[in-house]
Amino acid sequence: MPGPVVQLKEQDGNPSGLTPPSGEAAIWGDSQSAYGVYGSSGGSVDVSIGLTGVGVFGQSNTSGYGVVGYSESGIGVYAHCNTGVGVEAVSEHGIGVVGQSKQDAFAGVQGLGARNGVYGVTSSPADSGVFGQNTGTGFGVSGTCANGTGIYGQGGQNAGLFDGNVTVNGTITVSGDVVLTGGADCAEEFDVVEAADIEPGTVMVLDQDGALHQSKQAYDKRVAGVISGAGDYKPGLILDRRQSQDYRVPVALVGKVYCKVDAQYAPIEVGDLLTTSSTPGHAMKADDPFKAFGSVIGKALRPLKAGREMIPILIALQ
Repeated sequence: MPGPVVQLKEQDGNPSGLTPPSGEAAIWGDSQSAYGVYGSSGGSVDVSIGLTGVGVFGQSNTSGYGVVGYSESGIGVYAHCNTGVGVEAVSEHGIGVVGQSKQDAFAGVQGLGARNGVYGVTSSPADSGVFGQNTGTGFGVSGTCANGTGIYGQGGQNAGLFDGNVTVNGTITVSGDVVLTGGADCAEEFDVVEAADIEPGTVMVLDQDGALHQSKQAYDKRVAGVISGAGDYKPGLILDRRQSQDYRVPVALVGKVYCKVDAQYAPIEVGDLLTTSSTPGHAMKADDPFKAFGSVIGKALRPLKAGREMIPILIALQ
């Protein structure tokens, strides 16, 4: 460890009279208007720890902090480096860097750089290079950029692994593929006239106003699709999702979906075209090609010899 362990006391110039956090602090700095700790280095330190030039280096082997900086109106810890790393924090069991700001207009951790403002790396498959959390109504991680990228993430096998919701107010541009691992169809929300007995897998048709109700007649050319979400097939993409006073459901327009079918009219084989039936909300085999034109829902992906059942189909409206 380079340099001696220093702990400032109140009589040594601690302006706020604060005491260091619980545990041993390698360096404790406090400032009311300037820098809690300011360090500048143009040389090098012990290369055995992998550093080539450090303004301030702090290490704590107990439950304390390597470096603590506190400022009421300025900067708690400020690091400037021309060719190396402004701040490097290594932790065996805890957190490398913790930043906290009590003022709404300032950030807990702010990174400014010609290349990377904040750069995080982790070798653990279950952790994050950079992690942001907000328990209020703001942002866990927020990035802005005048003409580049606000937030940029790059990874290997688990790149882009994210658990949560993302809201974007703007345009998303993707240079590669969009892979939806949890969805099987492209659906669009519609208003539903009747909410009773409407469930995923139900065959739906349009009324005169563009709303939907379940099918009730054979070879209905008003067929719109099948309500998405039944069985193991969940919607991968939902269009026209919005707030409405009416009851709305996602209807699968393209892709795989589980559908209610009735084989009493004719046994169903894999690949058979399906259309609406007289059984409410159920499809049947389209065995009349003249009537089927314009009323086909899709193709059966599983056979059904008799009775009523929910089977997977491939939506192909025609």
